[in-house]
Amino acid sequence: MLRIGITVGLRQDESLWNNGIKQNALFLADTLRRCPNVGSVRLVNTTDVPLPASLPWDASRWPVFPLNDLIHELDVVIELGGQLSADQTEALKSRGARLVSYCCGSEYVLAMEAMLFNRPLWGDRLFINQCYDAIWIIPQVDALNRDFFQTLRRRPATVVPFVWSPVLLEERCAALPHRGVYQPRPGPRRLSVMEPNIDVLKFCLYPLLIAEEAYRRRPDRITGVQVANALSMAQENRDFIALMHHLDLVREHKAVFTGRHDTPQFLSEHTDIMISHQWGNPLNYFYLEVCWLGYPLVHNAGLCADLGYYYAGHDVQTGCERLLEALENHDAGWEEYRALQRRVMSRYLPSDPKLVGRYAALLDAVVSRGAD
Repeated sequence: MLRIGITVGLRQDESLWNNGIKQNALFLADTLRRCPNVGSVRLVNTTDVPLPASLPWDASRWPVFPLNDLIHELDVVIELGGQLSADQTEALKSRGARLVSYCCGSEYVLAMEAMLFNRPLWGDRLFINQCYDAIWIIPQVDALNRDFFQTLRRRPATVVPFVWSPVLLEERCAALPHRGVYQPRPGPRRLSVMEPNIDVLKFCLYPLLIAEEAYRRRPDRITGVQVANALSMAQENRDFIALMHHLDLVREHKAVFTGRHDTPQFLSEHTDIMISHQWGNPLNYFYLEVCWLGYPLVHNAGLCADLGYYYAGHDVQTGCERLLEALENHDAGWEEYRALQRRVMSRYLPSDPKLVGRYAALLDAVVSRGAD
Protein backbone atom coordinates (compact mmCIF):
# COMPACT_ATOMS: atom_id res chain seq x y z
CA MET A 1 0.00 0.00 0.00
CA LEU A 2 1.40 3.33 -1.10
CA ARG A 3 2.35 6.10 1.30
CA ILE A 4 1.59 9.39 -0.46
CA GLY A 5 2.77 12.90 0.30
CA ILE A 6 1.18 15.97 -1.30
CA THR A 7 3.18 19.17 -1.02
CA VAL A 8 1.85 22.45 0.28
CA GLY A 9 3.92 25.59 0.68
CA LEU A 10 2.68 27.27 3.82
CA ARG A 11 2.99 31.04 4.15
CA GLN A 12 2.66 33.26 7.21
CA ASP A 13 -0.93 34.31 6.44
CA GLU A 14 -2.81 31.37 4.98
CA SER A 15 -6.15 31.69 3.21
CA LEU A 16 -8.23 29.17 1.32
CA TRP A 17 -9.87 31.80 -0.87
CA ASN A 18 -6.94 33.67 -2.43
CA ASN A 19 -6.43 30.89 -4.97
CA GLY A 20 -7.29 27.25 -5.42
CA ILE A 21 -3.89 25.66 -4.78
CA LYS A 22 -4.43 24.73 -1.14
CA GLN A 23 -7.97 23.57 -1.87
CA ASN A 24 -6.64 21.44 -4.72
CA ALA A 25 -4.25 19.69 -2.32
CA LEU A 26 -7.02 18.96 0.19
CA PHE A 27 -9.42 17.62 -2.43
CA LEU A 28 -6.75 15.47 -4.05
CA ALA A 29 -5.88 14.03 -0.64
CA ASP A 30 -9.51 13.04 -0.09
CA THR A 31 -9.56 11.38 -3.50
CA LEU A 32 -6.35 9.41 -3.10
CA ARG A 33 -7.37 8.11 0.32
CA ARG A 34 -10.15 6.24 -1.47
CA CYS A 35 -7.78 4.51 -3.90
CA PRO A 36 -7.42 0.77 -3.15
CA ASN A 37 -3.64 0.90 -3.65
CA VAL A 38 -3.09 3.76 -1.15
CA GLY A 39 -2.35 3.21 2.51
CA SER A 40 -1.89 6.80 3.68
CA VAL A 41 -1.98 10.34 2.35
CA ARG A 42 -0.29 13.24 4.12
CA LEU A 43 0.10 16.92 3.35
CA VAL A 44 3.77 17.88 3.60
CA ASN A 45 5.06 21.42 3.95
CA THR A 46 8.06 22.39 1.81
CA THR A 47 8.74 25.83 3.32
CA ASP A 48 10.58 26.86 6.48
CA VAL A 49 7.46 28.51 7.90
CA PRO A 50 6.68 26.89 11.30
CA LEU A 51 3.44 24.96 11.32
CA PRO A 52 0.84 27.28 12.89
CA ALA A 53 -1.34 26.24 15.80
CA SER A 54 -4.39 26.59 13.59
CA LEU A 55 -4.93 26.32 9.87
CA PRO A 56 -7.80 27.59 7.68
CA TRP A 57 -8.88 23.97 7.21
CA ASP A 58 -9.67 21.09 9.56
CA ALA A 59 -6.23 19.95 10.73
CA SER A 60 -7.64 16.72 12.13
CA ARG A 61 -8.87 15.77 8.66
CA TRP A 62 -5.96 17.28 6.71
CA PRO A 63 -2.93 17.40 9.03
CA VAL A 64 0.28 18.96 7.72
CA PHE A 65 3.79 17.67 8.44
CA PRO A 66 7.24 19.08 7.62
CA LEU A 67 8.43 17.25 4.52
CA ASN A 68 11.87 16.63 5.97
CA ASP A 69 10.29 14.69 8.87
CA LEU A 70 8.70 12.21 6.43
CA ILE A 71 11.19 12.19 3.59
CA HIS A 72 12.28 8.61 4.34
CA GLU A 73 8.74 7.26 4.73
CA LEU A 74 7.00 8.27 1.50
CA ASP A 75 6.63 6.13 -1.62
CA VAL A 76 5.18 8.84 -3.87
CA VAL A 77 5.47 12.60 -3.43
CA ILE A 78 3.09 14.74 -5.47
CA GLU A 79 4.45 18.24 -5.88
CA LEU A 80 1.38 20.47 -5.95
CA GLY A 81 1.38 23.48 -3.64
CA GLY A 82 5.05 23.71 -2.71
CA GLN A 83 8.15 23.09 -4.80
CA LEU A 84 10.64 20.40 -3.88
CA SER A 85 14.22 21.62 -3.57
CA ALA A 86 17.14 19.96 -5.31
CA ASP A 87 18.27 18.45 -1.99
CA GLN A 88 14.81 17.11 -1.17
CA THR A 89 14.55 15.67 -4.67
CA GLU A 90 17.88 13.89 -4.32
CA ALA A 91 16.97 12.50 -0.90
CA LEU A 92 13.66 11.13 -2.19
CA LYS A 93 15.06 9.69 -5.40
CA SER A 94 18.01 8.07 -3.61
CA ARG A 95 15.64 5.81 -1.69
CA GLY A 96 13.43 4.99 -4.67
CA ALA A 97 10.51 7.35 -4.03
CA ARG A 98 8.54 8.45 -7.07
CA LEU A 99 8.00 12.16 -7.79
CA VAL A 100 4.95 13.56 -9.56
CA SER A 101 4.54 17.15 -10.73
CA TYR A 102 0.84 18.01 -10.39
CA CYS A 103 0.29 21.02 -12.64
CA CYS A 104 -2.78 23.11 -11.89
CA GLY A 105 -1.62 26.62 -12.76
CA SER A 106 -1.20 28.55 -15.99
CA GLU A 107 2.56 28.78 -15.64
CA TYR A 108 3.18 29.54 -19.31
CA VAL A 109 1.00 32.65 -19.12
CA LEU A 110 2.59 33.74 -15.84
CA ALA A 111 6.04 33.32 -17.35
CA MET A 112 5.07 35.16 -20.52
CA GLU A 113 3.60 38.10 -18.60
CA ALA A 114 6.60 38.19 -16.25
CA MET A 115 8.95 38.61 -19.17
CA LEU A 116 6.81 40.87 -21.37
CA PHE A 117 5.58 43.21 -18.64
CA ASN A 118 8.52 43.09 -16.23
CA ARG A 119 6.64 41.32 -13.46
CA PRO A 120 9.44 39.57 -11.52
CA LEU A 121 8.59 35.91 -11.04
CA TRP A 122 11.80 33.97 -10.36
CA GLY A 123 14.78 36.26 -10.74
CA ASP A 124 17.91 34.21 -10.07
CA ARG A 125 15.96 31.73 -7.90
CA LEU A 126 14.56 29.66 -10.76
CA PHE A 127 14.90 25.91 -10.23
CA ILE A 128 13.37 23.63 -12.88
CA ASN A 129 13.19 20.10 -11.53
CA GLN A 130 13.96 17.55 -14.26
CA CYS A 131 13.75 14.45 -12.07
CA TYR A 132 10.00 13.80 -12.05
CA ASP A 133 8.67 10.34 -12.75
CA ALA A 134 5.40 11.79 -14.10
CA ILE A 135 3.78 15.09 -14.97
CA TRP A 136 0.04 15.31 -14.29
CA ILE A 137 -1.92 18.23 -15.75
CA ILE A 138 -5.50 19.14 -14.91
CA PRO A 139 -7.63 19.58 -18.06
CA GLN A 140 -8.12 23.34 -17.97
CA VAL A 141 -4.41 24.16 -18.13
CA ASP A 142 -3.46 21.47 -20.64
CA ALA A 143 -3.84 23.34 -23.94
CA LEU A 144 -1.72 26.36 -23.06
CA ASN A 145 0.83 24.70 -20.79
CA ARG A 146 1.46 21.08 -21.83
CA ASP A 147 4.53 21.68 -24.00
CA PHE A 148 5.86 24.35 -21.66
CA PHE A 149 5.96 21.69 -18.94
CA GLN A 150 7.10 18.81 -21.13
CA THR A 151 10.05 20.54 -22.74
CA LEU A 152 11.42 22.21 -19.61
CA ARG A 153 10.86 19.21 -17.33
CA ARG A 154 11.91 16.62 -19.94
CA ARG A 155 9.00 14.29 -19.33
CA PRO A 156 5.75 13.52 -21.22
CA ALA A 157 2.63 14.84 -19.50
CA THR A 158 -0.69 13.14 -18.76
CA VAL A 159 -4.04 14.88 -18.33
CA VAL A 160 -5.66 13.85 -15.04
CA PRO A 161 -9.19 14.35 -13.71
CA PHE A 162 -10.16 17.62 -12.09
CA VAL A 163 -11.17 17.21 -8.43
CA TRP A 164 -13.43 19.44 -6.37
CA SER A 165 -15.51 19.15 -3.22
CA PRO A 166 -18.08 21.45 -1.57
CA VAL A 167 -16.82 20.63 1.93
CA LEU A 168 -14.85 23.86 2.44
CA LEU A 169 -17.48 25.98 0.75
CA GLU A 170 -20.24 24.63 2.95
CA GLU A 171 -18.17 25.14 6.08
CA ARG A 172 -17.65 28.77 5.09
CA CYS A 173 -21.35 29.19 4.30
CA ALA A 174 -22.64 27.70 7.54
CA ALA A 175 -22.98 31.09 9.25
CA LEU A 176 -24.45 32.90 6.22
CA PRO A 177 -28.20 33.46 5.72
CA HIS A 178 -29.76 30.34 4.13
CA ARG A 179 -26.28 28.78 4.38
CA GLY A 180 -25.24 30.88 1.41
CA VAL A 181 -27.68 29.24 -0.99
CA TYR A 182 -29.32 31.39 -3.67
CA GLN A 183 -32.74 32.79 -2.76
CA PRO A 184 -35.23 34.40 -5.17
CA ARG A 185 -35.99 38.05 -4.57
CA PRO A 186 -38.40 40.49 -6.21
CA GLY A 187 -37.43 43.46 -8.31
CA PRO A 188 -34.52 44.23 -10.63
CA ARG A 189 -31.49 41.95 -10.53
CA ARG A 190 -28.10 42.70 -9.01
CA LEU A 191 -25.40 41.64 -11.46
CA SER A 192 -21.88 40.78 -10.32
CA VAL A 193 -18.48 40.21 -11.89
CA MET A 194 -15.73 38.64 -9.82
CA GLU A 195 -12.80 37.96 -12.14
CA PRO A 196 -9.37 38.18 -10.45
CA ASN A 197 -8.11 40.80 -12.95
CA ILE A 198 -4.48 39.83 -12.40
CA ASP A 199 -3.73 38.42 -15.86
CA VAL A 200 -5.29 37.94 -19.29
CA LEU A 201 -6.95 34.64 -18.38
CA LYS A 202 -9.80 36.00 -16.28
CA PHE A 203 -10.54 39.69 -16.81
CA CYS A 204 -13.71 41.69 -16.16
CA LEU A 205 -14.12 43.47 -19.51
CA TYR A 206 -16.19 40.91 -21.42
CA PRO A 207 -18.56 40.29 -18.49
CA LEU A 208 -19.06 44.06 -18.32
CA LEU A 209 -19.84 44.17 -22.04
CA ILE A 210 -22.41 41.42 -21.57
CA ALA A 211 -23.98 43.32 -18.68
CA GLU A 212 -23.96 46.50 -20.78
CA GLU A 213 -25.78 44.85 -23.68
CA ALA A 214 -28.42 43.46 -21.33
CA TYR A 215 -28.83 46.81 -19.59
CA ARG A 216 -29.41 48.57 -22.92
CA ARG A 217 -32.20 46.11 -23.73
CA ARG A 218 -33.80 45.78 -20.28
CA PRO A 219 -32.71 48.60 -17.96
CA ASP A 220 -35.83 48.02 -15.88
CA ARG A 221 -34.63 44.51 -14.95
CA ILE A 222 -31.14 45.46 -13.79
CA THR A 223 -30.45 47.47 -10.66
CA GLY A 224 -26.70 47.60 -11.32
CA VAL A 225 -23.45 45.67 -11.57
CA GLN A 226 -20.78 45.28 -8.93
CA VAL A 227 -17.27 44.50 -10.18
CA ALA A 228 -14.95 42.97 -7.59
CA ASN A 229 -11.14 43.02 -7.73
CA ALA A 230 -11.27 46.20 -9.82
CA LEU A 231 -10.95 49.08 -7.36
CA SER A 232 -7.36 49.99 -8.19
CA MET A 233 -8.07 49.96 -11.94
CA ALA A 234 -11.14 52.15 -11.48
CA GLN A 235 -9.11 54.63 -9.42
CA GLU A 236 -5.71 54.61 -11.11
CA ASN A 237 -5.75 53.10 -14.59
CA ARG A 238 -6.46 55.87 -17.08
CA ASP A 239 -7.17 53.47 -19.95
CA PHE A 240 -9.67 51.48 -17.89
CA ILE A 241 -11.35 54.68 -16.65
CA ALA A 242 -11.61 56.11 -20.15
CA LEU A 243 -13.14 52.94 -21.55
CA MET A 244 -15.62 52.53 -18.70
CA HIS A 245 -17.07 55.99 -19.35
CA HIS A 246 -18.38 54.73 -22.69
CA LEU A 247 -20.72 52.29 -20.91
CA ASP A 248 -24.27 53.30 -20.00
CA LEU A 249 -23.89 51.34 -16.78
CA VAL A 250 -21.09 53.66 -15.71
CA ARG A 251 -22.50 56.92 -17.05
CA GLU A 252 -25.81 56.24 -15.31
CA HIS A 253 -24.07 55.30 -12.05
CA LYS A 254 -25.17 51.67 -12.16
CA ALA A 255 -21.66 50.22 -11.83
CA VAL A 256 -19.64 49.89 -8.64
CA PHE A 257 -15.97 48.84 -8.61
CA THR A 258 -14.68 47.27 -5.41
CA GLY A 259 -11.66 45.40 -4.03
CA ARG A 260 -11.20 41.78 -3.02
CA HIS A 261 -14.01 39.82 -1.36
CA ASP A 262 -14.63 36.47 0.22
CA THR A 263 -16.56 34.61 -2.50
CA PRO A 264 -19.39 33.03 -0.44
CA GLN A 265 -20.10 36.23 1.46
CA PHE A 266 -19.99 38.31 -1.73
CA LEU A 267 -22.51 36.01 -3.36
CA SER A 268 -24.79 36.07 -0.34
CA GLU A 269 -24.76 39.84 0.14
CA HIS A 270 -24.41 41.33 -3.34
CA THR A 271 -25.37 38.91 -6.09
CA ASP A 272 -28.40 37.70 -8.00
CA ILE A 273 -26.56 36.77 -11.20
CA MET A 274 -22.84 36.23 -11.73
CA ILE A 275 -21.27 36.95 -15.14
CA SER A 276 -17.90 35.46 -16.00
CA HIS A 277 -15.42 35.13 -18.84
CA GLN A 278 -12.20 33.19 -19.26
CA TRP A 279 -9.59 32.89 -21.98
CA GLY A 280 -7.55 29.70 -21.76
CA ASN A 281 -8.81 28.47 -18.37
CA PRO A 282 -12.13 26.72 -19.10
CA LEU A 283 -12.77 25.18 -15.66
CA ASN A 284 -12.34 26.75 -12.27
CA TYR A 285 -13.34 26.27 -8.63
CA PHE A 286 -15.13 29.61 -8.72
CA TYR A 287 -17.64 28.39 -11.32
CA LEU A 288 -18.40 25.31 -9.23
CA GLU A 289 -18.82 27.31 -6.03
CA VAL A 290 -21.32 29.66 -7.69
CA CYS A 291 -23.33 26.85 -9.26
CA TRP A 292 -23.27 24.57 -6.19
CA LEU A 293 -24.96 27.33 -4.23
CA GLY A 294 -27.57 27.73 -6.97
CA TYR A 295 -26.61 31.15 -8.31
CA PRO A 296 -27.11 31.68 -12.03
CA LEU A 297 -23.72 31.78 -13.69
CA VAL A 298 -23.37 33.24 -17.17
CA HIS A 299 -20.03 31.91 -18.40
CA ASN A 300 -17.95 30.64 -21.33
CA ALA A 301 -16.03 27.81 -19.61
CA GLY A 302 -16.19 25.08 -22.24
CA LEU A 303 -15.10 22.19 -20.01
CA CYS A 304 -18.23 22.71 -17.90
CA ALA A 305 -20.62 23.93 -20.58
CA ASP A 306 -23.43 21.90 -18.99
CA LEU A 307 -23.33 24.12 -15.90
CA GLY A 308 -25.04 27.48 -15.52
CA TYR A 309 -25.90 29.61 -18.55
CA TYR A 310 -23.20 28.94 -21.13
CA TYR A 311 -22.09 31.03 -24.09
CA ALA A 312 -19.13 30.20 -26.32
CA GLY A 313 -15.87 32.08 -26.71
CA HIS A 314 -16.05 35.87 -26.79
CA ASP A 315 -19.66 35.99 -28.02
CA VAL A 316 -21.05 38.96 -26.12
CA GLN A 317 -24.43 38.84 -27.87
CA THR A 318 -25.04 35.20 -26.92
CA GLY A 319 -23.81 35.99 -23.43
CA CYS A 320 -26.37 38.78 -23.30
CA GLU A 321 -29.13 36.40 -24.40
CA ARG A 322 -28.17 33.92 -21.66
CA LEU A 323 -28.13 36.75 -19.12
CA LEU A 324 -31.59 37.88 -20.20
CA GLU A 325 -32.76 34.27 -19.93
CA ALA A 326 -31.51 34.13 -16.35
CA LEU A 327 -33.12 37.51 -15.62
CA GLU A 328 -36.52 36.38 -16.81
CA ASN A 329 -36.69 32.68 -15.96
CA HIS A 330 -34.24 31.62 -13.27
CA ASP A 331 -36.43 32.17 -10.24
CA ALA A 332 -39.23 30.07 -11.68
CA GLY A 333 -37.06 26.95 -11.37
CA TRP A 334 -34.31 27.94 -8.95
CA GLU A 335 -34.53 24.80 -6.79
CA GLU A 336 -34.47 22.47 -9.79
CA TYR A 337 -31.53 24.43 -11.18
CA ARG A 338 -29.51 23.97 -7.99
CA ALA A 339 -30.30 20.25 -7.87
CA LEU A 340 -29.21 19.85 -11.50
CA GLN A 341 -25.96 21.72 -10.92
CA ARG A 342 -25.08 19.41 -8.05
CA ARG A 343 -25.85 16.28 -10.07
CA VAL A 344 -23.62 17.48 -12.88
CA MET A 345 -20.80 18.34 -10.48
CA SER A 346 -20.80 14.84 -8.96
CA ARG A 347 -18.22 13.87 -11.60
CA TYR A 348 -15.66 16.09 -9.83
CA LEU A 349 -16.23 14.83 -6.30
CA PRO A 350 -13.58 12.76 -4.46
CA SER A 351 -16.23 10.07 -3.94
CA ASP A 352 -16.86 9.52 -7.65
CA PRO A 353 -15.88 5.89 -8.43
CA LYS A 354 -14.64 6.62 -11.96
CA LEU A 355 -12.47 9.47 -10.73
CA VAL A 356 -11.01 7.36 -7.90
CA GLY A 357 -10.35 4.48 -10.30
CA ARG A 358 -8.50 6.77 -12.69
CA TYR A 359 -6.21 8.06 -9.95
CA ALA A 360 -5.52 4.53 -8.72
CA ALA A 361 -4.44 3.58 -12.24
CA LEU A 362 -2.27 6.69 -12.52
CA LEU A 363 -0.47 5.79 -9.30
CA ASP A 364 0.07 2.22 -10.51
CA ALA A 365 1.64 3.62 -13.68
CA VAL A 366 3.97 5.87 -11.69
CA VAL A 367 5.29 3.18 -9.36
CA SER A 368 5.63 0.58 -12.12
CA ARG A 369 7.96 2.61 -14.35
CA GLY A 370 11.64 1.89 -13.98
CA ALA A 371 13.94 4.24 -12.17
CA ASP A 372 15.98 6.62 -14.32
